[in-house]
Amino acid sequence: MTGGAWLCLLAPLGGTIAILLGGNRLPRVAAGWIATSSVFVAFAGAVWAFIGVRGPQPTCGALGGCFYPPPGELTTAWTWLASGHFSVGLQLLVDPLSTVMMLIVSGVGGLIVLYSIGYMHGDPEERRYFAYIAFFVFSMLLLVEGGNLLMLLVGWGLVGLSSYLLIGFWHERPSAVQAAKKAFVMNAFGDATMALAFFILIAHTGSLSFESAFNVHLSSTTQSLVALGLLGGAAAKSAQIPLQTWLPDAMEGPTPVSALIHAATMVTAGVYLIARTHPIFEQARTVELIAAGIGALTLLVAGLIALVQTDIKRVIAYSTMSQIGYMFLGVGVGAYSSGMFHLMTHAFFKALLFMTAGLAIHALSGEQDIRKMRGLGKLMPFTKWCFLAGALALVGIPPFSGFFSKDSIIASAAALGTWYGWIFWLCGVAGALLTGLYTFRLWFLVFPGEPSAFVQEHHHKEGRFGEGHWTMLVPVGVLAVLATVGGWLQWAPLWHPFTNWLAPAASTLAAAAPTNTQEYYTSAATVIAGLVGIAIAWAIYSEERVKIPYAPFAQRVLENKFYFDALYDRLFYRPAAAIATDLRIDFEEPVILQTGPDLGETTLEAGGMVRRLQTGFLRTYVLFLAFGAAAVVLAFLIAK
Repeated sequence: MTGGAWLCLLAPLGGTIAILLGGNRLPRVAAGWIATSSVFVAFAGAVWAFIGVRGPQPTCGALGGCFYPPPGELTTAWTWLASGHFSVGLQLLVDPLSTVMMLIVSGVGGLIVLYSIGYMHGDPEERRYFAYIAFFVFSMLLLVEGGNLLMLLVGWGLVGLSSYLLIGFWHERPSAVQAAKKAFVMNAFGDATMALAFFILIAHTGSLSFESAFNVHLSSTTQSLVALGLLGGAAAKSAQIPLQTWLPDAMEGPTPVSALIHAATMVTAGVYLIARTHPIFEQARTVELIAAGIGALTLLVAGLIALVQTDIKRVIAYSTMSQIGYMFLGVGVGAYSSGMFHLMTHAFFKALLFMTAGLAIHALSGEQDIRKMRGLGKLMPFTKWCFLAGALALVGIPPFSGFFSKDSIIASAAALGTWYGWIFWLCGVAGALLTGLYTFRLWFLVFPGEPSAFVQEHHHKEGRFGEGHWTMLVPVGVLAVLATVGGWLQWAPLWHPFTNWLAPAASTLAAAAPTNTQEYYTSAATVIAGLVGIAIAWAIYSEERVKIPYAPFAQRVLENKFYFDALYDRLFYRPAAAIATDLRIDFEEPVILQTGPDLGETTLEAGGMVRRLQTGFLRTYVLFLAFGAAAVVLAFLIAK
């Protein structure tokens, strides 16, 4: 079991190192296959770990369902940090929750990396791209496999670094560099709140192990502070209000990067964090419900903004924000398995939507404006039908996967039986209507009808099948199947396999367990809402229909994304820029630069002296170490 976990973790890292060591001597196509193979080896390790988790003796219920209670196993490679009673090891945790995430990250991630071989073919920086993307998968696997909170934080930070490198991959574009910096800064804010939460835990428990964090009784104030710190990190990484503005700009990276960030890795990390640390949130129930409220608000705001987007990738990006909002709602009300199940099905259909969008973009030489793509489905039927499967799963139309996962989250909100539970329920149903509207707005503008003049002029066939290289089409086909049938993993007569599997690691709160009646009327409401959204989209955007304009004020608000960027610009960027300018004018120029050459020359000479000490010879460093140790001993003897 633990052998599979280590294989899963280290295989992508090995692929990264192999590509880096190969350098320019390594053929570009070889770099792609090394990265792809390493991630699929990681998937094999995840399967190995998943099989090993199953306990040998099943427990069978009176109604016929049998459940294998999966024990978790903690494995330590070595003690990484130790100071007094505080110690942290390089540990991996293999339990039901981590193995599910390992399968999602490495499985869907492997399909995306395979897709990248065709998508990135011909790019002069292919080697760098595949080194980055393999490292990204490794970072996310470290996050979900980490056996203590510090290991989780290391993976958390490395995911942020990897996303920065991949979002800004085409660094010759100023917009890509700005988007990468924006993502890094906003995630750094969340990282800081998480680090503060961990410092509080160390101060009160003396440990960062999951056991001590979850089982030691702390005061309500301390629990709330820790939970708020974790929620800040989760909201930033998963692009939830008010830290959501970086995600749409992340579309500056290559399309497979968008699929990986949105579907299988980065933005799902916040949901995983809440599910993993749910004992802390349950002791700070108000903070947990705040997480649910943030999710409910985000799913509506993102859905509304998606209605006016004209970039095909940005429409799908706002859809991601909205769907992550559903996941936050699920884990926030205590329906952890429902939130995690939607995370899994979302990985299938959201990766599918991004990758079919990538096929369209590739076929139109990089064009992403949906207003120019009318009738593309006639020239790309495979892409058209695969996109439709993802769209129906996203809206939650049965029997597609989203129907099984999203509806259970909304039903769990109704199960709370409180006024705020019903508000969450109404938000979820309203979000289903918005999802049908913006998703099929995209569908009707891009695929049906006769090809537009732009499509006829710019469309070009590629690959043996005319819609792309086989390395792009095979992953799309696999994901289309998963998006169609993946929801059945949760459904079985009188038994919910996914929920039962996660129960030992993240059991649903009793207050969030819906009755059959609540599930039935919730499913009816959400399906009807989704169909109404589709009908409205057909009425407005179908080729032979009259387009109904939005109210000018509402359209301006949505196009400006509720003015979040403008607000942050006024509150943070402009004051910071003004302070930096004043310091340059009032301090740097008159004090630093005008003091005379002595200050600059002294700095350069000191730097030169330090540089000469860095000889690169081990014997020199050993000598310095010996001198330092002797000085410490001498100082101790004198003091004594």
